[in-house]
Amino acid sequence: MKANFHPNYEETTITCACGEVIHTRSTRKNIRVEICSKCHPFFTGDKRFVDTAGRIERFSRRYKPSK
Repeated sequence: MKANFHPNYEETTITCACGEVIHTRSTRKNIRVEICSKCHPFFTGDKRFVDTAGRIERFSRRYKPSK
């Protein structure tokens, strides 16, 4: 095996934009992320509809049940 081939595996801190701090080990130092499992809508259960140019209303009008 080659000597000095693998990177150093050291303790690091992952910091999210929401303020969550996670201590783990990685080959990189001080990782900053925009979204984590504490603030991501998929994990928190928050449902958000991003309505661009009335697409939801247009869909509702097109496929509303006829009476």
